[in-house]
Amino acid sequence: MPRFAYTGYGAQGAQQGELEAPNASAAADALQAQGIVPTRIEPVAAAGASTEVGSAWMEGLQRWLRRGIDPVDLLLFARQLHTLLKAGVPILRALAGLTESATSQRLRETLQAVRLSLESGVELSRSFAQHPSVFDSFFVAMVRVGEMTGRLDEIFLRLYHHMSFEQFMRQQVKSALRYPMFVVIAMVVAIGVINVLVIPAFAGVFKNLGAELPLATRILLATSNFTLQYGWAIVAAAVAAFLVFRQWVATEAGRLAFDRFKLRLPIAGPIVLKAQLARLSRSLALALRSGVSIEQALVVVAQTCDNLHIARKVEGMRGAIERGESLLRAAIQAQVFTPVVLQMIAVGEETGAVDDLMQEVADLYSNDVEYELKTLGQQIEPILIVFLGVLVLILALGVFLPIWDLGRASLRGR
Repeated sequence: MPRFAYTGYGAQGAQQGELEAPNASAAADALQAQGIVPTRIEPVAAAGASTEVGSAWMEGLQRWLRRGIDPVDLLLFARQLHTLLKAGVPILRALAGLTESATSQRLRETLQAVRLSLESGVELSRSFAQHPSVFDSFFVAMVRVGEMTGRLDEIFLRLYHHMSFEQFMRQQVKSALRYPMFVVIAMVVAIGVINVLVIPAFAGVFKNLGAELPLATRILLATSNFTLQYGWAIVAAAVAAFLVFRQWVATEAGRLAFDRFKLRLPIAGPIVLKAQLARLSRSLALALRSGVSIEQALVVVAQTCDNLHIARKVEGMRGAIERGESLLRAAIQAQVFTPVVLQMIAVGEETGAVDDLMQEVADLYSNDVEYELKTLGQQIEPILIVFLGVLVLILALGVFLPIWDLGRASLRGR
């Protein structure tokens, strides 16, 4: 019998492990029976099964080569499914129609697999969970909430708005970082060209001067010589460092440390924190409005956090509430929420409108993040200008000081 590796949430928080089951659906059923909500179920390759490993590798390569699903396609899917369900169309017929009209080949195949899974008696949320590369844990968790409350059409509309917000934020980040990234790349290319082509051309002239060269010139010559001799080693070390960093971030401890570090960055840290709080508040409001208990809502919220450090804090809040603490005290103990969020939670608990006030927090921080992202280029621009000025000054002093000394010496000779 095949084995499956899983991650999920249970009474003790995040859990992971392996179990034997005939297929992924049976594995999900077994985990649900144990009180574990699965977020990822993947088959584990048997040791020594080289054919299976090879076929799995080829399958993965084919999936990578195929065109992925555009976020816009997923947005349209959620909106269209909401419209069809609201009009009273059965879910199987709705999925059949959306499968036919899907423009993305991968989305069409995924929806066909979801429909077949539904026809075999598997719940909709579990059918979506079998395709984690398409439907993330938050999407699956919210569909599960819709199944429990009987309001799937509302859930898909709220998922549409949520994904629209996420896509807007990604576009804002790309737009804000486009100019700084262009400047940084241009600077790196310029430094490389100067070290490889310009400085070596002046090296012979400087050598014939016969005088002691200025410090800036000696630094440029040493840097150029090092680049010419060990350039391949620099490139290899940079690639190796990048691969090691990716491997480290892929581990749980590495991702936790890196996510904690991102919150401490001088300019980007506050923006990352506000973006995470906006997403967290929006998810919490969405879950509470769907009729989910606060404990289960926090499980859903933890799954939506891109930042593992904040996700762990939210999981700790769930444990504190299960021990009898109020939401406000649990949020204070988490030590990741701003005073504005804490005040909103306090008022929400007093008035019984936590969902409405969390939506207010989400809108507030969304606007703040949007404004800060628009002005991010203006904040980074002075730093880039100073760095460029220092670079130009070093190059000017290193290249022109010896020539200036040579010209002054020749004038004295006359």
